[in-house]
Amino acid sequence: MELIRAMLEQQPLMTLFLTIAAGYVVGELSIKGFSLGVGSVLFVALAMGWFAPKAAPARMVGTLGLSLFLYAVGIQYGKQFFLGLTSAAGIRANMMAMAGVLLSGVVSLMFVKLAGLNPGHALGLFAGSGTSTAALQPAIAKLGNDPAVGYSVSYPFGVAGPILFLYLTLVFLKPKIKVPSESGMEFLEIVLLNPAFFGRRLSELAAALPAQVRIVALRREHHNQPATPDTLVAENDVLLAVCPNRSLLDQMRNVLGEAAPGRISGDRRDLDYLRVFASRPALVGRLLGDLDLPGEKTSVVVHVRRGDTDLEARPDLVLEFGDRVGLLANRKDFPTLRKFFGDSIKGTAEFSYISIGLGMALGFLLGAIAIPLPGIGTIALGLAGVLIVALIVGNQRRTAGLNWTVPLSANLVLRNLGLTLFLAQVGMASGPTFAATITETGFLMLGMGVVVLAALVLPVLVLGLFVFRMPFDDVVGIVAGATGNPAILAYSNRLAPTDRPDIGYAMIFPAMTIVKVLFVNIVLSLL
Repeated sequence: MELIRAMLEQQPLMTLFLTIAAGYVVGELSIKGFSLGVGSVLFVALAMGWFAPKAAPARMVGTLGLSLFLYAVGIQYGKQFFLGLTSAAGIRANMMAMAGVLLSGVVSLMFVKLAGLNPGHALGLFAGSGTSTAALQPAIAKLGNDPAVGYSVSYPFGVAGPILFLYLTLVFLKPKIKVPSESGMEFLEIVLLNPAFFGRRLSELAAALPAQVRIVALRREHHNQPATPDTLVAENDVLLAVCPNRSLLDQMRNVLGEAAPGRISGDRRDLDYLRVFASRPALVGRLLGDLDLPGEKTSVVVHVRRGDTDLEARPDLVLEFGDRVGLLANRKDFPTLRKFFGDSIKGTAEFSYISIGLGMALGFLLGAIAIPLPGIGTIALGLAGVLIVALIVGNQRRTAGLNWTVPLSANLVLRNLGLTLFLAQVGMASGPTFAATITETGFLMLGMGVVVLAALVLPVLVLGLFVFRMPFDDVVGIVAGATGNPAILAYSNRLAPTDRPDIGYAMIFPAMTIVKVLFVNIVLSLL
């Protein structure tokens, strides 16, 4: 054993990646449907840190990992974050999370009076239950190492506890989760027979149809042509309609005329289908409606496929790296259109290192700024500054020619790599302290940590699921944002495979980080 320990401690990078590999192996183990996923990396890392304490990598490794994770989340969900923050639902979600955070803080302070707990230990329990390093830092600066002890005890519960609560909620309540369909767009060719629409412009006809239905092409006198808003429709014209909902197309067919399958798709002389990758940097980040498609003949964008989802080709849709754009165009214009969009699968995995470098640098700068608060002192946002900047530039998408977006495939790689590095480094560094604390204090402080964590998670679950009757995937995102640890978000995505947990996390985490830091600073000013 000593030989193995010495080898691990002499090769810290080898030990780091061995820990990651072992963590993922453990994470794939399932006991009656319960598995930890990426969160298991933390617990394997705690054991590795206890066994080989000198193998713990530098703290910067964990900081880099967490900052990459936060930046990737912010870039992807910046637009949804600001839309949610200005809505009644977004404000309500932040209030729910704040109720849990403040209650956990009050409960931790109650142990000072009821159980004679050291104030430093109490604040450490609060910071660890909320997995907030930003909240721990001011407590250590004023009270020494006592907060770090409480933090090391409650931090593992701050990760595992919410995962267990969410799993039990899923098992006992069996909530229905509406997973978005991954099917493609539906197409239907309809011959116009309704006299009410003869001689009317396509824009007028579209106004009478469901919003999701678009007319993209028209066949007249044995020739196909792209549909434009000013085109006048006539009896026996064949319209090509596209919509993600087949039932809406069937309703539209009953209103306009009857189905005419193959009338347009069977003739490729004038129009044919082309799918290209959006990979040209000058194009990405622009609105679809602002594009001036090149070519001798008119072309029309039918739909955009992003990841596993087909999106409507709306004028306000912002193109991102890796989008697959479906067009109807003349074959002679195919080479020109491919060059216009880039059409490089290699380019869909690339991103601007200039934008990432500037965005991350601005985030670290914002996190380092000491913000004065009258009567309290100063606070610093820490790594939450990276997330805030990423949310802002993710909402902007493009600034003065600089594209902030990151291809979805590259975003997922950055996010998962950052999360894994963070969990492995934090666990290996915390292993010795965690073991020593358990040895010295027994299980009393462990029990207190469990109570503080329950005070944080249960109010959010009760308010979200029983009081406000919110969807389960929204509530798990709010829980992940309130507790703050990305491992909880990763597990939430396993339970609810929609984008709602990610949006909830991005919407809640920055504000709750600030609330946790403010709470600790206010308590310190009163001590």
